Amino acid sequence: MIIYPAVDVREGKCVRLTQGEFNKETVYSDNPVEMALRWEKAGAQYLHVVDLDGARTGKAQNIAVISEMAVKMGIPVQVGGGIRTIEMIETILCKGIERVILGTSAVKDPELVKRALKTFENNVVIGIDAKDGMVAIEGWEKTSEFTAVSFAKKMEELGAKTIIYTDISRDGMLTGPNLKAMEEMVKAVNIDIIASGGVGKLEDIKNLKEVGVSGAIVGRALYTGDVDLKQAIEIAR
Repeated sequence: MIIYPAVDVREGKCVRLTQGEFNKETVYSDNPVEMALRWEKAGAQYLHVVDLDGARTGKAQNIAVISEMAVKMGIPVQVGGGIRTIEMIETILCKGIERVILGTSAVKDPELVKRALKTFENNVVIGIDAKDGMVAIEGWEKTSEFTAVSFAKKMEELGAKTIIYTDISRDGMLTGPNLKAMEEMVKAVNIDIIASGGVGKLEDIKNLKEVGVSGAIVGRALYTGDVDLKQAIEIAR
């Protein structure tokens, strides 16, 4: 299992939101690139980056700083937030970023997903963010009519190889991941599931590993010191 430290970028700063709410923001650094390099130095194998401005506005906003991370780091970077066109996917992948995450666009534009997966294959990941089991979109401010599991099956049929599954109610709360939902997702599809939301202690990493996810995204717990990245990676291995 791979541990993905999360760097969320808003207005050029490294921040964390609580349950995706923009008015519940904590700024952890004015320099997201430095923060990214810190996680790499601690042993990270892969970095997870969210362009929060992009997620909210529907157009990627912080690509320059995210690209700088990718260029300066010796590990791959995946990025999500406001990626809604084939042209934008191409632009991002050309800047040294390894994978793009399609979230809202996957719900609203299945044709884009189909085309993106066919063209870029493993460089495209589907982000499924769930609120009470339903898929949320547009920076988590709206809910679609899809259940998370039925949508995941649909994405698998289109050729998706990896899904990032976030339980919004747990995000930034440090209360532990929704293990039941993660296990249900792992059993429902035959592709890699990366768990996101709620990791607050090392035991959560152990529990997620037992559920069978291929990766876990850790955000706030790294910044508060509740989880030590080196130890988390050791457990995940």
